[in-house]
This record gives sequence, structure tokens and C-alpha cells, in this order.
Amino acid sequence: MDFACFRRPRLGVRCSKHSAKVWIRSKAKAYGDTISSRIGILFAAALIPLLIGTVFAAVHHAEVIARRTGEPYGTLVLTVAVTVIEVALIASIMLSSESSPVLARDTVFSVIMIVSNGLVGLCILLGGLRYREQGFRVTGASAYLVVLIVLATLTLVLPNYTQARLGPFYSPSQLIFVTLITLALYGVFLYIQTVRDRDYFLVLDTEGLGASSEVPRNRAVLVSAALLVLSLSAVILLSKMFAAVVQAGTTLVGAPEAVVGVVVALLVLLPESVAAVRAAQENQLQKSLNLALGSSLATISLTIPTVVAVNFRLQKDLVLGLDGEDTVLLMLTAVASLLTFGTGRTNILNGFVHLVIFATFMFLVFVP
Repeated sequence: MDFACFRRPRLGVRCSKHSAKVWIRSKAKAYGDTISSRIGILFAAALIPLLIGTVFAAVHHAEVIARRTGEPYGTLVLTVAVTVIEVALIASIMLSSESSPVLARDTVFSVIMIVSNGLVGLCILLGGLRYREQGFRVTGASAYLVVLIVLATLTLVLPNYTQARLGPFYSPSQLIFVTLITLALYGVFLYIQTVRDRDYFLVLDTEGLGASSEVPRNRAVLVSAALLVLSLSAVILLSKMFAAVVQAGTTLVGAPEAVVGVVVALLVLLPESVAAVRAAQENQLQKSLNLALGSSLATISLTIPTVVAVNFRLQKDLVLGLDGEDTVLLMLTAVASLLTFGTGRTNILNGFVHLVIFATFMFLVFVP
């Protein structure tokens, strides 16, 4: 609007009452948006620590149950607890009115890259610096990788090449098929991990026993189980508010859409990452791998069916196919992981290679 219309009449400039009202309303709206943004920042500052504290509380009680059940059930409880938190965050953001159709894809891909490269690389590097070399069970790592590579390809790569619907999408029938295949494959893996070939995922006899080997009593386990359910329920409620904070924050700073997926992944993986790094420093690399690779596997297996169900309810487009550069990073991660976990021994070089891939991923998030 021309500000000359608000000059004094002696200057000979005239303006209509309608123009003046429009200008005043625009200024009032801008001022209101400024106040809202400041309130939103303060709300985020109070909400994020609360949410992180609730996440750590949930994982703490999961670890109490884990010490009672033993391996591999212990890491499985922790992995499922973290994955439930992540799925709740994704579903809450998707149910918001301004949700992005690429959120689920970006979050799943971010979890795979953060865990398979960032977390795995850090654990191997720190363990190698302390113990020179560390061992693990090749059979267990191979079981993780074969299922992870197949599920990642079916859910994140294949949608770019199907004919039923062009683009990075699956048709409704294809979504149902992929959901059923994902759940079936993960179910078979859990059967192998917990029943048929449980010894594939046990800590090696040559590894450390851990800082705390005390088995909690039944009463403590029951209390932790109840508090775990309560903590997860609180996370789900807080995640609905956190969804709005994340979207407002990325819009405020003008960050790419993929940043939302990275933020969600980093938040829910933080406590699990701490547990994995601690295990690696105690010379329990097998436990670290159970946490890291198990988290990637559970993320795909539980997130994809959930977002498909939400998508059917909302009747929105669900983008699953990765872009070209992300597909290259995913394939590079698969090749590097097969080479790293093919010998049963790791050193600092293996860890540094995975950290380089992770650094490349993070850089391309902000500079695509």
C-alpha cells in the first residue's frame, strides 16, 4: 500500500477509508503473528525438555524390564518402546491439517541413516578406540541386514518404478500388499530372534558383562511395566503438541521439509543411542548392534503399516519413493554395512566410513 495516503491533507494526497482499514488490518495481523511466534518459541522451549524427559523415563522403565527378561528380549523391549514413540509422533504430525505427504518417508529414511551410519559408526569408532577390535555374531548381523535391505527397497525404492501409479507413490492395492508383506517379514524375523535362533543375537562370551547385571525383582518389573505404559501414553499426548511446534519452527527458519523427519528421528533415537554407545564402551558390541539395527528394522516394519492406515483415513497422497540422491545414499549404506558386518570383527576404519556417510546425509539435508 502507498504510505502517501496517510500524509497531511495540505500535501494534496487523498486516500479512501477502505485503503486505510486494509493497511491497519495488515499491520494488526503482522503484529499478532509476531506475538504468536514469540509465544510459540516459549512454548517449544518448555515442551521439548518435557517431551525428552518423558522419552527417557519410558526408556528407563524399558531397560528395567530388559534386565529381567535378558537378551535378546531386553533390547527388543527397548527397541519396540522407542519405535512406538516414533510412530506416535509421525501419526500425530500426519493428522495435523498442514502435514507434509513426505513426512513418513523422510522420517523412516532419516532413522535408517542415523542408526545404520551415525549410531553404528559412533559405536564402532568408540569401541575400536578403546579395545582396538571388537567382535559380534555374523549370523545375527546378517539376519538384520537381509530383512532391512529387503524392506527398505520395497518401501522406499520400488515405488519409483511401479506402473499402477506414476511417481513415488503406491496404488491403494499395492499399499495393502506392501503392508502385509512388511508385517509378515517382521513377524518371521521376531520368531527367529526370540524363539528359533535366539543364540544368533546373544552377547559373545568374550564381551563384557555390563555395568549393571543385577536382576530386578518381580514387583519392580511390574511397576516399571505400568510406568512404561503411562510414559508412552504421555509421549503420545505430548507428541500432538510437539507436531505443531516442529512444523512452526521449520517454517519460521525456512528449513527444508526433510528437516522435520530428521528432528523427529533424532528426538526418539536419543535415549536408545545413549544405551547403544554405553554398551559399545563396555565391550558389548553385539548389544549395540541389536539396538541399532533392530531399531531400523522396527521403524520400517511398524511405521509403514501405521502411516498407510492413517493415509487411508485421511485420503491423502503418501509419498514413499526416495529421490535420486537419497537412493544412492541408501544403496551405499547397504553395501558398506554388508562389508562391515561380513567378517565378525570391526575396527575404527569401519566406524569412520559409516560416519562419513552419515555426515554426507546430514549435509545434503540442508544443502540438497
